[in-house]
Amino acid sequence: MEKGGGCPSVGGSYPQKNAEILSSQYGINLFLAGLLLTFAWAVHAVGISKSHLLSYLITLMLIQLLWMLWYLCRSCTQRRLIRDKDTHAGARWLKCGITLFAVITLILDSFKIGYYIDFSNCLSPTEGIFPVTHAVHTILQVYFLWCHAKDIIQSFKTLERFGVIHSVFTNLLLWTNGVLTESKHQLNEHKERLITLGFGNITIVLDDHAPQCNCTTTTLCSIFSQGIYYLYPFNIEYHILASTMLYVLWKNIGRKVEHHQQHKTPFKFHGITVGMIFGLVVLTSTIAIVVVYLIQIGRSKIKSELALTMFYLHAIFVLALMCTAGIVALLIYRLEDRSLDNSKNPARKLDAELLVGTAAGSWLLSWGSILAIICAQAHPKYTWYNLPYSVLVIIEKYIQNLFIIESIHREQEKVNDDIKTLRIVTISRGSTLSLTPSYKEIYNGRDVPDSREVPCLFKGSICRRENGGGGGAKGETSQDKTSVVHSASDFSFYSRNSVTNNKRRILKNIAAFLFLCNLSLWIPPAFGCRPEYDNGLEEIVFGFEPWIIVVNLAMPFSIFYRMHSAASLFEVNCKT
Repeated sequence: MEKGGGCPSVGGSYPQKNAEILSSQYGINLFLAGLLLTFAWAVHAVGISKSHLLSYLITLMLIQLLWMLWYLCRSCTQRRLIRDKDTHAGARWLKCGITLFAVITLILDSFKIGYYIDFSNCLSPTEGIFPVTHAVHTILQVYFLWCHAKDIIQSFKTLERFGVIHSVFTNLLLWTNGVLTESKHQLNEHKERLITLGFGNITIVLDDHAPQCNCTTTTLCSIFSQGIYYLYPFNIEYHILASTMLYVLWKNIGRKVEHHQQHKTPFKFHGITVGMIFGLVVLTSTIAIVVVYLIQIGRSKIKSELALTMFYLHAIFVLALMCTAGIVALLIYRLEDRSLDNSKNPARKLDAELLVGTAAGSWLLSWGSILAIICAQAHPKYTWYNLPYSVLVIIEKYIQNLFIIESIHREQEKVNDDIKTLRIVTISRGSTLSLTPSYKEIYNGRDVPDSREVPCLFKGSICRRENGGGGGAKGETSQDKTSVVHSASDFSFYSRNSVTNNKRRILKNIAAFLFLCNLSLWIPPAFGCRPEYDNGLEEIVFGFEPWIIVVNLAMPFSIFYRMHSAASLFEVNCKT
């Protein structure tokens, strides 16, 4: 195992590269084995039960717990050592977000424990062990990420690569398990709605994994079983966020960083009132639309069509606003002349790749809807609203990705010496003297080269000075002797600074508005408002089972895209 030391030799990079390749292959095989096990349980494969899947996940979590405890203990013993940190990784707001999701995940685990207790007569012991292990795993992992997400590991690098990549794919498997469980529940609800609406031409078989025994406390069982599925979206987001933060930690192992000052970019509400107001209006209206949709859908054919029409009209309006805001932001960027930061940054690179990669999920659904509308023989009235909705989804994500990726790659504006200084021209008895004291020097009252000349600073006014010399002939008023004026460059500086501030304020408002809009658009699919299931046109064109498979594969990426976009836009708002 390699230990940290001096500069590695030329050949020293080969063992590190081999360790990276070996660890990544280990993680991929770990994930594929778990993925096939999950798939086998989902399709009721012979000889595969839920207890086998949970046993595999419990084993992976226990191994990760052992590695995290070893890493934490070793870190405590080396507390006094100075370590490199990746200042771009593990931002405080990201840690706060994952902590919030983790807290809700712990509530989910407590519901699962209660559910197991009520059905303990006919459930496998692994279904009780799993939530307990998962709760301990969640607590320790969040603590680990808070303390060590920024670490750049330089010792025991081979072992650490395997430990971190094991953690990455363990979280991905837990995410996959959550997505599958939640998707099966949504699919069952969708099939029940189809039965209510009388779709006799579609073969409908409910995929029921409910326990084959009676609950000891009926009321509690109902609360636990229903509450679990409302909490799953937060559990899903928690695991995908954890896996991305751990992946950045894995990419940083053995990395050589340039030591430079990182400016902190705290979030401020000042100057983003307009964007926040419009965004909160969108968020409030979206929550209302989701509540009405979930109440009306499946009640009757007329109510379902009205619910779908209402959803599409609201989404079209919101997406059109988001497209307009994104275009305005890109036009402002085109008017500015600022270079891009192309330095090596694993966190920023991963953000950009995730934006484009996860957007493909909703693009797939949108193109499927567009093809279904074109190819369908009969078109109910509400399905025509699906066409502009699907087109706008494609365009909006395209524009938003451009805006976010350019924003996170733009260098922060630096304050140069011209902005720090004020040029003052002093006219005295036909001679001129140019002085450039800094604002800080003027403010602190430091002496300028001519101690008799004390510059006074007023916005847009002419400064005057008095001659300190004594004598009758020299006792004339300062107005007759001298005057101090701003040069033309100073006035142009004020105008440029004003324009720059206005542009920055517009960009911050756009980022705040898009942030709240993405949170708003995350809510409907995360909590069961999925017109891709309910409008029925795609299922008629592509067939029920093929379209449901497409939706179940693409929807998790679409949901994650909105949350990841919101996180990226929060960072853009802080950086602007």
